[in-house]
Amino acid sequence: MINSWRDFIYFIKADHKSMGVRISIKSYMLDPVTRFVIVMRLYEYVKNTHKSVLLLYPITLWFRCLSLKLGFSLGPNIFGPGLAIVHHGLLIINPTTRIGKNCRIHMGVHIGGAAIFVAAGSESDYSPRIGDNVYIGPGAKIYGPIRIGNNCVVGANAVVTKSFPNDGLTIAGVPAKIIASGGAGERVLRGAD
Repeated sequence: MINSWRDFIYFIKADHKSMGVRISIKSYMLDPVTRFVIVMRLYEYVKNTHKSVLLLYPITLWFRCLSLKLGFSLGPNIFGPGLAIVHHGLLIINPTTRIGKNCRIHMGVHIGGAAIFVAAGSESDYSPRIGDNVYIGPGAKIYGPIRIGNNCVVGANAVVTKSFPNDGLTIAGVPAKIIASGGAGERVLRGAD
């Protein structure tokens, strides 16, 4: 979580490294996903450090406008450092979900909490927790109070409704099951150490 300006700079550098993009005005201007990730991290910084409302409101509006434009529905503080969103397009993530560092995620992914009514304040107990260095393929669906281990691959169009807490698994299918071991390998660039 971003709690200082130093954290903000670290997250931005890790995200760019994981996306395979150099930090530059050109990448910011020409790549809307790069711009979104920077604005999302800025929003997290302003929100987590309790900056002035005069700063929070315009950055929140900027973040929401970019989210709508790109088809993203997600909140702050979901991803650790080293995020790589591969394409713009539909991406829906429950705001209480937590995903570790170096996540590579494709379009069409839905990550949601359990489909039950829960007491206020306990929502995070019913949403996914995903480890570090995870590759999430296009169209994957991940639902409920599940855990996915580190260095895992979630295959394209997989429907994950149960936990896979072990590290280095490749899961795919409907419903998802283990199809291989060995981890994310070269699928994930590790921008965060």
